[in-house]
Amino acid sequence: MPVSDPFALSSDLISELLTGMRLRGVQYRRIQTGPSFGLRFDARPGHAYFHYLAIGSAVLRMDDGTVHELSAGNAVLIPQGRAHDLLSGPDVVAQDIGDFEAAPLGDTVCAVDMCPSMSVIPSAILFYGCMAFDLGGMQGLGKLMPDLMLADAKGQRYPGLMPILAAMKNEICSGRIGFAGILARLADVVAAMIVRGWVECGCDNASGLVAALRDPRLARAILALHRQPGRDWTVAELAAECHTSRSVFAERFQATIGMPPLRYATELRMGLARQWLTEDRLPVEAVAQRLGYNSQAAFSRAFKRIVGLPPGASRSVVRVG
Repeated sequence: MPVSDPFALSSDLISELLTGMRLRGVQYRRIQTGPSFGLRFDARPGHAYFHYLAIGSAVLRMDDGTVHELSAGNAVLIPQGRAHDLLSGPDVVAQDIGDFEAAPLGDTVCAVDMCPSMSVIPSAILFYGCMAFDLGGMQGLGKLMPDLMLADAKGQRYPGLMPILAAMKNEICSGRIGFAGILARLADVVAAMIVRGWVECGCDNASGLVAALRDPRLARAILALHRQPGRDWTVAELAAECHTSRSVFAERFQATIGMPPLRYATELRMGLARQWLTEDRLPVEAVAQRLGYNSQAAFSRAFKRIVGLPPGASRSVVRVG
């Protein structure tokens, strides 16, 4: 691939990011409300919140007091799992979402009916999801994401989003057989599309890893690392991928990413290892072999040095949620 083709290079990197991204639904709610409502969502580290407002309007208030007006058709992703409220108006008192009675619609999907008995038609209908959010080897990118991503389905950043949101609205309002499971899957797709739109549009000019992904002199090495995480890379080999000298590459990598290339390679491996151990439930030995370690002991030492726990113990750590 020629160095003069940064767009193609960027596309490859975006594909790598989305391939490693995992969104696992922990809890979904189809919520219908009366004219006045207030919902509180507590902070959930390691998770992402997703909201789609199918009918009505709402005020989204973040934990720092920032307020956003939402209208029918808006979709919101909160990738850092920050605490927030959804309100019918700025002066309404919020109540924790877990306090409301929920009728099961499926394994992870429930219905919450907040309509007063005198309200024949709900004032607002929305779909909410809480998802375990894992970027695999690209965890560093997750830290750069904004607290809130508000998707404008009509804008250029999210082509193809409108028909999916329209399908969500149809499922929410029709109540057809199996609609709960379909809604959960559509929510995962919309969340992934919102992340992709953010990456494709330059990640809002975030620094560090994002700057490296836009720099062909570094992006080639990062792409090589993500495609072959189990290879025993040297700095010279990574520099050769970028067609630059070892010293220039190492200096630029450190200045842009904030760590040496081989440290990045190790953290990448451990990010993947954590995902394979906790999400895919692979044996420790299989993960060590996949990542190119000659022995399980060597892998365990590297894992504990980066993650802070031995591989076996990491399985038993209960995630928030």
